[in-house]
This record gives sequence, C-alpha cells and structure tokens, in this order.
Amino acid sequence: MAERTRKNSKTEEESSQESPPLEEDSLEGSRESAGAKDVKGKRQREEKGFDPQTWHPRTTLGKAVKEGTIKHIDEILDEGRPILEAEIVDTLLPNLQTDLLLIGQAKGKFGGGQRRVFKQTQKKTREGNKPKFSTFAVVGNMDGYVGVGHGKAKETVPAREKAIRNAKLNIIKIRRGSGSWQSNSTDQHSLPFRVRGKCGSVIIDLIPAPKGTGLVVEKECQKLLRLAGIQDVWSRTRGQTNSKLNTLYACFAALRELIRTRVREQDAKATGMAEGSAANVKAGES
Repeated sequence: MAERTRKNSKTEEESSQESPPLEEDSLEGSRESAGAKDVKGKRQREEKGFDPQTWHPRTTLGKAVKEGTIKHIDEILDEGRPILEAEIVDTLLPNLQTDLLLIGQAKGKFGGGQRRVFKQTQKKTREGNKPKFSTFAVVGNMDGYVGVGHGKAKETVPAREKAIRNAKLNIIKIRRGSGSWQSNSTDQHSLPFRVRGKCGSVIIDLIPAPKGTGLVVEKECQKLLRLAGIQDVWSRTRGQTNSKLNTLYACFAALRELIRTRVREQDAKATGMAEGSAANVKAGES
C-alpha cells in the first residue's frame, strides 16, 4: 500500500510539472478583450441609428426611395400608397422626434396610481402568469407630419420598438392655419377649421384658438398635437375619457379629418392654411 501511495504521489508531481501554469499576460489579454467587447457593444447600442447606406429595401416603394426617384414624403401620402417599411420615413423625414405616452398605471403600495409608459396585462395559464407589456408611441417633426402606433410584446424593449415602427408606418400630414374668429393672423399656429374624431365612446372636438391660448386639451393629447406642430387649440371631449388609448385614437382621427375635408380656395387663403410643412402655404395666398 505504501508503494502504491508513493507511485500516485510521483505521478501527481510529474503531471503538475508537465502542465505549466497560465501566464498572467494571457489572463490580462483575455480580460482586456472581454472588456473591449463590452465597451464596443455598449458604444454600438448608444450610437445605434438609421444609416441609409446599410438599408436594403424589400418593397418597390422602398427601392424607389433608396434610388432617389421619390424625394419627398408628400409624393407617397398624396397618392395614398401604403408604407410598409419604417426606413422610408426615416429617409424622407430625418428630423423625426419620438415620444412614449403614459397609458399604463403603476401597481403596489407606494407607487400605485402613478402613470407609466408601459401597460402590463397578465394571462392565467397552467404554467403560471404570463405578463405582456404594451405601449403607445408618437412620432412627428413638429411641422405638419405626425403618426401614432401601438406595440405589444412579452418584454418592454420589443414593445417599444414595435410601437415606434407602427407609428412611422401610420404617419400622416395635417393642415394648419389660423381659423379662430378672434385672431386675424395667417400663421400656422392652430387649426384652419373645427374637426371631430371618435374612437369607442370617446368623442373629441378640436377647435381653432387665437395665439397665446396654448393646448387646452388632455395632457397626453398635448404631446400628440405638439409633435404635429400645433401650438394653440381648444377642445371638447365626451365619453369614457379614462380610456387613454381611445382618447388618443380619437384625437388622431380628428387630425386625420383635417386633410380629408374639402376647403374652398378663398377660405384657405383667409386662414393661411398649409398642408404638411409650413412652407407649403396655399398658392392662393401668394
């Protein structure tokens, strides 16, 4: 037994001598490479944005935008062509701003009742509760172009990305002007006429207001109108306005009526009406 233990100890010593220890340089190099990868990934996430050079369009409309055949988004919206790629909007409207609206509500003893960006729902299954998160996004350039979108996913980040993408696909152009009888201005600070939108039981009327009035409307609708480029407006709402989604969709439906309504040339001239950008003032004014 003593001889066996001696042989085992000898073999262990030989194996320890044969296997050299890891060098400190290699350990430091691996740590540096791992740290560099983390920093690089973080930098890529921070600098992540739309690059037209790396975009590979898959639709006919996207290819036309990529080639430069279509240079303005009005060419798409006036023809009523559907936008199926969010990169089309990123290319034609590079100065878009994004905002997430408060449609959810926090739970708990201390934070209960406070508004949140994400609305959480749960599904009861045999495996347990399966939560889902939904959010509502608004995009606009504050100069006559605005879009809204709703996203839902099992995690918060995919839900936000879906909402922003859907908002870009639903972008529209609106009319602005000064339709208030209390103002003689022809600037595009308000609405040219009164419009109404409806979703569910919620009905909202947007009424032109004189300069300096501000956005007299529900708080989340203020963000929507501000990104659309509207500065002064009165409003009247009816129905179950506690439903934030219906209220926002009703407000967006009212903005959509601005471009659908037919307007006489003399009325467009009197109100200083412009479609889309403020530079597109009605030709009858000049």
